[in-house]
Amino acid sequence: MDYLDNLESQAIYILREAYSEFKNLSMLWSIGKDSTVMLWLARKAFFGHVPIPLVHIDTNYKIPEMIEHRDKLAKEWGLDMIYGQNKEALANKETFPDGNSTRIECCQKLKTAGLKNTLNGNWPRYRMNHNTGKYELDENREPYTGVIVGARADEEGTRSKERYFSPRDNNNDWDIADQPPEFWDQYKTDFAPGTHVRIHPLLDWTEVDIWKYIERENIPIVSLYFDQGDGTRYRSLGCQPCTNPVKSTASNPKEIIEELETGKFSNIAERAGRKQDEEDGGGLEELRKEGYM
Repeated sequence: MDYLDNLESQAIYILREAYSEFKNLSMLWSIGKDSTVMLWLARKAFFGHVPIPLVHIDTNYKIPEMIEHRDKLAKEWGLDMIYGQNKEALANKETFPDGNSTRIECCQKLKTAGLKNTLNGNWPRYRMNHNTGKYELDENREPYTGVIVGARADEEGTRSKERYFSPRDNNNDWDIADQPPEFWDQYKTDFAPGTHVRIHPLLDWTEVDIWKYIERENIPIVSLYFDQGDGTRYRSLGCQPCTNPVKSTASNPKEIIEELETGKFSNIAERAGRKQDEEDGGGLEELRKEGYM
């Protein structure tokens, strides 16, 4: 087995362990490369079927190709696809694009609050009807107590403080200092009732690992990651007003891997194009303590 096989095996083990240990389990799908790799691994873990609902927090500012890609794969792979949204903040124009909040404040409203209230069932959820291809109000409002997330430790500083099985309180708040030890692939999964647990199968994967796995497995990835002929592409995807493309002519995974290993991006942070990170000043860690992805 090579190192990609080892990473794959560990991720599949964690996915199966989470499925066996947590009753109300969901998986966050941001439509980006990491969570799409995680979705691919889930299909492998459960022999082509994903027995876990996929949850997407739609800020209403995602790049249109992302939503198109989400719904295309949901239909092709028969995914139990759900989305949630902070409709009140959008209706009241309490967002950065409307000029009424900072980027970090906008993330708190559209992502953090949207995520927490979608997971706990306080706000409406919308589920894809595979017969019509449309989203309908979901009658199930039972809280998701276990949530699988495609976070990687190398992506951004606060993510390196996570565990594979990382507990939150029943309000999704994260106490960084109170995390269980994880030695020799031994994971704590017996948490007290009411504990909300985030599960991170990709925690020790790197950006290069993700792209090598995408290349090896031929995983369908949203085309925004590749140069479409104008000499730019996205390296990290988020909301359109806060995510800039990078100058790059890479048009396939192999060329992206070359850029990351020895080329122009070998010493540049992956999220350098994310404007909320520039505004951050510690804000991202505070957002993650409050439940941000």
